Amino acid sequence: MKILITGGAGFIGSHLCKKILDQGHEVLCVDNFYTGSRQNIFDLLDNKNFELIIHDITFPLYLEVDMIYNLACPASPVQYQRDPVQTLKTSIHGSINMLGLAKRTKAKIFQASTSEVYGDPEIHPQDESYWGKVNPLGPRACYDEGKRCSETLFFDYHRQFNLKIKIGRIFNTYGPNMNIGDGRVVSNFIVQALTNKDITIYGDGSQTRSFQYIDDLIEAILKFNQNTSDELTGPINLGNDKEITVKELAQTVLELIPQSNSKIVYKNLPQDDPKQRKPDITLAKKELNWEPKTDLKEGLAKTVDYFKKALNK
Repeated sequence: MKILITGGAGFIGSHLCKKILDQGHEVLCVDNFYTGSRQNIFDLLDNKNFELIIHDITFPLYLEVDMIYNLACPASPVQYQRDPVQTLKTSIHGSINMLGLAKRTKAKIFQASTSEVYGDPEIHPQDESYWGKVNPLGPRACYDEGKRCSETLFFDYHRQFNLKIKIGRIFNTYGPNMNIGDGRVVSNFIVQALTNKDITIYGDGSQTRSFQYIDDLIEAILKFNQNTSDELTGPINLGNDKEITVKELAQTVLELIPQSNSKIVYKNLPQDDPKQRKPDITLAKKELNWEPKTDLKEGLAKTVDYFKKALNK
């Protein structure tokens, strides 16, 4: 198959490109390098089944493809708040363009949605039937509402044009190929510990997250999109249902980097930062026969090794 992956040079996209190439398919990797990195796909460039297309999906793209994975969008607060209008355009205009391409080529299309559609949730854990509690006017709205609108567009195309869609709501994911300066909590803590800077916790550290290793997520995405049932559209939560406080995460990172002189410091919690985030993955277990397997310490150790090498380049 000829498979298009937008955001293919990003953290998740680069892992997905490699896995799909390993399955014997052709990969068209589309990225404008706003947050993606050439380094993430450097070892794929000589593969005869891999093609890099430098393009911004807020503009139409004319290709012949069999399947689309739409991952293009800055995904961390530092990145998406840098240019909130462009973030919204990527989610909305980009989705319209990719859905139009899927409609013309009759390709199945996967949308990388996010746990951020739940906002600062009033129920815990969050299942797919929960509509969320999102501030539409806050600094995070460009990402949260952009992704919510993308889901609306996908279902409207599905209902109106009978398009084959899959929507996965991705929860906190970590692992190699994360951007050093992306501002996400795992990469922040590891880089701060490796460079002997204070580990910055926003709030008192009691807020909870659930972290999944990148390999587990890629397995889930492939199982979902390669599922032959057109009725299984999602959305489906793709995340780890094992919860940890942000303070416990910081302490675990320090345990894995015993040579670090970093200390934990506390700062004010940013506006609209969710207090709790944990997926209910009952649907993924039932429909995809999937759940995360990687232990947090095991995954963090691999991520620490990646950042050690990245910082020494």
